[in-house]
Amino acid sequence: MSKELNLLSRVKVGPYTLPNRVVMAPMTRSRAAAGHVVTPLTATYYMQRASAGLIITEATQVSPQGIGYPDTPGIHSPEQTAAWRVVTDAVHEHGGRIFLQLWHVGRISHPLMQENNALPVAPSAVAPLGEVYTSEGLKPFVTPRALAREEIPGLVEQFRKGAENALEAGFDGVELHAANGYLFDQFLEDSTNLRTDEYGGPIENRARFLLEVMEAVIGVWGRERVGVRISPAGTFNSMKDSDPAATFGYVAEALSNLEIAYLHVVEPANKNLYKVNGEPVSATHHLRSLFKGVLITAQGYDRESGNRVIAEGDADLVAYARLFLANPDLPQRFALNAPLNEPNAATFYGGDERGYTDYPALELETA
Repeated sequence: MSKELNLLSRVKVGPYTLPNRVVMAPMTRSRAAAGHVVTPLTATYYMQRASAGLIITEATQVSPQGIGYPDTPGIHSPEQTAAWRVVTDAVHEHGGRIFLQLWHVGRISHPLMQENNALPVAPSAVAPLGEVYTSEGLKPFVTPRALAREEIPGLVEQFRKGAENALEAGFDGVELHAANGYLFDQFLEDSTNLRTDEYGGPIENRARFLLEVMEAVIGVWGRERVGVRISPAGTFNSMKDSDPAATFGYVAEALSNLEIAYLHVVEPANKNLYKVNGEPVSATHHLRSLFKGVLITAQGYDRESGNRVIAEGDADLVAYARLFLANPDLPQRFALNAPLNEPNAATFYGGDERGYTDYPALELETA
C-alpha cells in the first residue's frame, strides 16, 4: 500500500469500520452556554467535520466538581445530555462516528468554579504552578484538597453516570481523558500522587483509580467502545514523573489486557523526556509494543508524517487538532493534497461562530 494512502485507508475500531484514519482530536473550545450546555452551533461545528474517521469531542466534565474552565460542556445533567443528542444526531446524519471524552480536572480548577467555593480535589495536596482562567480572570492556582479514601468510589460513580448519559445522548463510544495533568494523570504520576494508601506508591496502586473507572465505564458501554487518552512525559499543568516509560508502560499493558477500543497517545512535546534504558524514544513507538490493540497517536502531525507513522506500523490512526479546527474537510484536503486553511489562535477559546464554524471547506472556496 502506498504510504500516501495510509491515512485514507479504512480501519476497524471496536465494532466500527471507519472510512479513514484521520481522527478529529479532542479540543477545548469554551463555547458552551449557561449550565455548561452545548449549543446548536456546537452541532454545526461537529457536523462540518463528520468526514473524520472518528471525532473525539472536547473534554466534557462528568460532575460540577470536575469543572476547571469557564464555558466547557458537561454530561451530568438532563439538559446537557439532551443538548449533546442534537450534536450526535447531526454527526450521524452526515455519516460520522463520534466518541465523547469524559473529564474531571482534579486540581486544575479554582474555588470560583466549585460549588460553595470548595477547594478543588486531587490525589494529594500538591498545587500546580501558574494561574488558572476563571470568570474573574486569571487567578493563582490553589492547593487542592487531598481526596479521602472513602470519596474515591463516588468519583468512580461520577464517571459511570457520565458514561451512561453519553450512551443516552447517542454517542458511539467514550474516551477517558487521562492526559494533560487532569485527575487521572494526577493519580498516575508520582510528582502529584503522594498517597500512602492503596491508591499511591507503586504504579500498580497509582493506576488503580483509572482501572476502576475503566471497569465501571466498560460496564455501561462494553470494552470495544471505550478508549483512553494519555500523555506520557507531558509537562502541561505542571506534570512530571520520575520514570514515564515505566509508569505508562504499565498503564498500556493493563489497558491492553482489558481489550478496549483504543489507546490514544499524545507524544511529549519534548522528545527527550521519554526514555527507555536511558535513551530518548518515541512514546508511541514504545507503547505500541505493549498495547496490542488499536493505537491513535497525536502531537503536531501533518499529512506526510501522519502517513509515515501509519506506514511504519507505530500507529493505526492519527489525531489532528489545529488542522481539523481550521479545515472541516481535512480528509478531503489530505486526499487531494490541497492547501490548508491557517488556524486563527485568537478565536480558539470562547466567542461565536468566528473561528468555529466559519472556516471554509474546499467546495465553498472553489464555488
